[in-house]
Amino acid sequence: MKLIKLEKEANMKVYIGKRKRSDVLVQIIEDGKTRELDAAPSQAIVNHSPDGFNWGYRGSGCAQLALAILLDAIEDPNTARTYYQDFKDIFVSGWDDHWAMPEVAIRNWLANEMLREN
Repeated sequence: MKLIKLEKEANMKVYIGKRKRSDVLVQIIEDGKTRELDAAPSQAIVNHSPDGFNWGYRGSGCAQLALAILLDAIEDPNTARTYYQDFKDIFVSGWDDHWAMPEVAIRNWLANEMLREN
């Protein structure tokens, strides 16, 4: 298993989630630009939730979000697939209506998980 490179270029990437009633929005802010997190790449690996993302419980929408975030952050489908359920259980399932997660925190958590297993 390869180790995740912790340091990237000087850019800072932050994942942000907002929920109003039943509407959810997950965005990525990077280099001052904002874009929506696309579910399609993660759904091509495992399609837990054709309806999209969710958080705050341990369901299918949370699993899809966890996989999508890891896939976007580390760009390694095999590693994302290995760790997304743990990421869901530790982070995504406990998030409130509004949350933010820096990419560096994701990479640090993942590096620690990988080191614990070796």
